[in-house]
Amino acid sequence: MFGKPGARQDVIRVSPDDGSRAVRPDNPLLVRVPSGRLESVRVVRAQDAQETVVAGRIAEDGLSWRPDDARLALAARYTVDVVALDGHGRRSARHTTFTTYVPDERFIGYVTPENRATVGTGMIVSLEFNRELRNRAAVERAVRVTADPPVEIRPHWFGADRLDFRPEEYWAPGTEVTVELALRDVEGSPGVYGIQHKTFTFTVGRSQVSLVDAAAHTMQVRRDGELLATVPITAGAPKTTTYNGKMVVTEMLELTRMNGATVGFKKKDGKGEYDIPDVPHAMRLTSSGTFLHGNYWAPDAFGNANVSHGCVGLKDVKGGSSDSPAGWFFDRSLIGDVVEVVRSHDKKVAPDNGLGGWNMGWMEWQAGSAVK
Repeated sequence: MFGKPGARQDVIRVSPDDGSRAVRPDNPLLVRVPSGRLESVRVVRAQDAQETVVAGRIAEDGLSWRPDDARLALAARYTVDVVALDGHGRRSARHTTFTTYVPDERFIGYVTPENRATVGTGMIVSLEFNRELRNRAAVERAVRVTADPPVEIRPHWFGADRLDFRPEEYWAPGTEVTVELALRDVEGSPGVYGIQHKTFTFTVGRSQVSLVDAAAHTMQVRRDGELLATVPITAGAPKTTTYNGKMVVTEMLELTRMNGATVGFKKKDGKGEYDIPDVPHAMRLTSSGTFLHGNYWAPDAFGNANVSHGCVGLKDVKGGSSDSPAGWFFDRSLIGDVVEVVRSHDKKVAPDNGLGGWNMGWMEWQAGSAVK
């Protein structure tokens, strides 16, 4: 099923609103529920390619959470993950993000993956800038991505606010990748200067590439080239098919909410065609809302029929179980792993939808550099 975690009508209320930009530092960060209790709240601040867990506490009555430091950091991206129990003991989840105010005449790049991460072989280094940049060549020259053992790595711009780097083929397992940002005082647009000067690294782990055959309703999971398992799946229904092509896991959530209204699947009354508060073992594949996730509500579909709204579903139980096919796959996956879909009656996923750059040929990829 297609889905994006979180919706404004959720019982779990997060302020600032999901997707907010340029949030001022004195704007309060608050998580609350009208009844029941908050079970867990995890807030992560990403700033200068470093991620920090924000300390905070749940109130004694369980209805709210506030950070210990009430003032937000400047030029940062915040990610909020909440699990709550309602008055009937039912679990719901909420996932939101927002970015804070960047001082005038400055630009920054939000970097994927995080510092010191261990990732799958399909990881693409991606910088999303907080504003469109006109002097892209100057910015590109200020970013250096290297690997040990060495491999040719090339940049590609998607528009004027996103710069990705990758090699021609997937990274070799064990590769150490270093990203150097020398953006401080670089003029990205007339009168607009960078503020970052940071070096960070990540490690490429084992290779895991999974092939989803939408027509056969199966997924072959290969580890270091060897077939690990063939898992029955359900993909997008005939009217809501799954993208073909190579997609990269960019986010892993043990439990999340999916509401069709957030990605355009609405009924006549404006409500979502589906609203599932406790989707287990959810792994994001595209920024537009394609997930590979656990499914407990269509038990007869796996290996037999495609019934989702575009996602890839694996059999699971309510609440999620490590013994289920979805739990088994989730526990053996890394951010950066590749999931390739074939034989779906849909187009190939766009190269800028998530980390979809592997769907672009090497010559076309290289042509996307601003440095000629």
